[in-house]
Amino acid sequence: MSIITIQCRLVASESARRYLWQIMSEKNTPLVNELLKQVGKHSDFEKWLQAGKLPPGVVRSVCNLLASQECFAEQPKRFYKSAIELTEYIYKSWLALQQRRQKQLDGKTHWLSMLKTDAELVEISGCSLENIRAKALEILVRITTHPSNQPQQKKKSKKGSNSKVSSKLSTTLFQAYDQTEDEPERCAITYLLKNNCQVTEEEEDAKKFALRRRKKEKEIERLKEQLASRMPHGRDLTGEQWLQTLLIAKTTVPQSEEEARSWQSSLLKKPSSIPFPVQFTSKEDLIWSKNQNGRICIKFSGLGEHIFEVYCDRRQLHWFQRFLEDQQIKRSGKDQYSSGLFTLCSGRLAWQENEGRGEPWNVHCLTLYCSLDTRLWTIEGTETVSQDKAAEVAKELTKMQDKGDLNPNQQNYIKRLSSTLTKINNPYPRPSKPLYQGQTSILVGVSLGLEKPATAAVVDASTNTVLAYRSLKQLLDENYKLLNRQRQQQQRNAHERHKAQKRSTPNQLSESELGKHLDNLLAKAIITLAQTYQAGSIIVPNIKNVREGIHSEIEAKAENKCPNFKEGQQKYAKQYRQTIHRWSYNRLIDCIHSQAAKAKIPVEQAPQPIRGSPQEKARSIAIAAYHSRQNKS
Repeated sequence: MSIITIQCRLVASESARRYLWQIMSEKNTPLVNELLKQVGKHSDFEKWLQAGKLPPGVVRSVCNLLASQECFAEQPKRFYKSAIELTEYIYKSWLALQQRRQKQLDGKTHWLSMLKTDAELVEISGCSLENIRAKALEILVRITTHPSNQPQQKKKSKKGSNSKVSSKLSTTLFQAYDQTEDEPERCAITYLLKNNCQVTEEEEDAKKFALRRRKKEKEIERLKEQLASRMPHGRDLTGEQWLQTLLIAKTTVPQSEEEARSWQSSLLKKPSSIPFPVQFTSKEDLIWSKNQNGRICIKFSGLGEHIFEVYCDRRQLHWFQRFLEDQQIKRSGKDQYSSGLFTLCSGRLAWQENEGRGEPWNVHCLTLYCSLDTRLWTIEGTETVSQDKAAEVAKELTKMQDKGDLNPNQQNYIKRLSSTLTKINNPYPRPSKPLYQGQTSILVGVSLGLEKPATAAVVDASTNTVLAYRSLKQLLDENYKLLNRQRQQQQRNAHERHKAQKRSTPNQLSESELGKHLDNLLAKAIITLAQTYQAGSIIVPNIKNVREGIHSEIEAKAENKCPNFKEGQQKYAKQYRQTIHRWSYNRLIDCIHSQAAKAKIPVEQAPQPIRGSPQEKARSIAIAAYHSRQNKS
């Protein structure tokens, strides 16, 4: 991923800031709120929920109806388009998440209905346990010797490979279970699945089985709660919803503990005080220039003649200078260059929240976030992007020309495509820098954990040899003391939050800035390690559902530890929860992606094993990604 995001502060006259604040808070944000509400109430919403996506044009049609209303009228066209894009993005994410949760719920429910003790399998099948094991062995041999499953067979390690079961083999067993009606065969398949696709002579541990089943039940309960979560609802800038909740809580008796908790959560949550950002996806909607003092300035399409001065970090100044140079070259070249090769990809205009008294446009900071393609900094990277874009345009051009009998609009479209193809093949003058060339067989695997947030292993996957390990302390080096400082800060904040919860008062304690700094340091160290060994790519774990699985397991253990004592269960699980949620793994992975994009090193994902030391997990992630790549090719 070569796209990164940088930001700068925008400084303008008070009249410009006031105009922008009023149109964003009084027009655009209420429009987004209403779009979210109207789409959620649509008669076909249940169909979209099952499909996991919105049909194209739905949000636009709703927006066109709302745009005629006085409260949403008189906005620039770009603001309407931004509201549509933002609403589509919010629902796209939410619907995809709900669909994934529903699939997980169906799969876990199906597995729970299959999961039986050995005694229950004997009773259902009418066979002895020895016969079930023999049948399971026969099924296992039949499936593993099938040609389509041959590449999945792997050599056993010294510690055994029971925990490293091929996902393809498990999928095949589940399919075989659904396709057969023979109870003895179903029981044999269930026996294989619950024993990691192996036949064992050990007797089943009843306590471990009960814990395993209860963990799965907890996972199902949590998924049902998440599926019942509220719809996307926008931002309450006026505090009206908070006041309504307060009035309800004062005048109404809650019907259940869940309702009381939801009221308390709404009242303790700090309402948003800044409007939704405005997205500028067209590269020419941002007009760059320099003022008489030599400072870079920007104007936005649709906002009239309001000019904003750019204030940024010195480390990012060269990017904004490049944005200005690209537009100047295009203007001076009389349309000989394509805006498709602009270094800038898109911009997002937003307000950054600050504390203070006065008018909001004077208190809060106006910020511009710019997404850019790092490949376009050099002539070599620009040629790579140009070739990719030219291939896409040529493919579309051939597709249109093959239709024949084109109408005037289609003919004009072909002319535009031909013109775009000519411009794309005329690259911008840029500095030269050789592209990073890594060895495809050398990978840097990164494992994530609770006690040790990151561990790296440099692996030569072609020979299955480890070239180097780097622990968390080695990666941070002299900055390791910052980790201890962050953990102390986390403990203090956890104590203060606990006291605030006892008093039922809001709390906004955070150590995110120090945590973000540590993530950047770790990411830089991993990139440096990859460059030192000329690694072809960096492998990070796919951490989907990691927290949910551990959380459910902790709750099941707590119930087993204190079966009839609810407070004891909560006390037992409290320390584990605090440990789990003390590191933002997603943020760390985002930092790795960002730093790797700058160094032109690709980043891949692979599943992380459950068991093993951090070094073994890092090594396994790298090797798994290499084999997955080989299988795809």
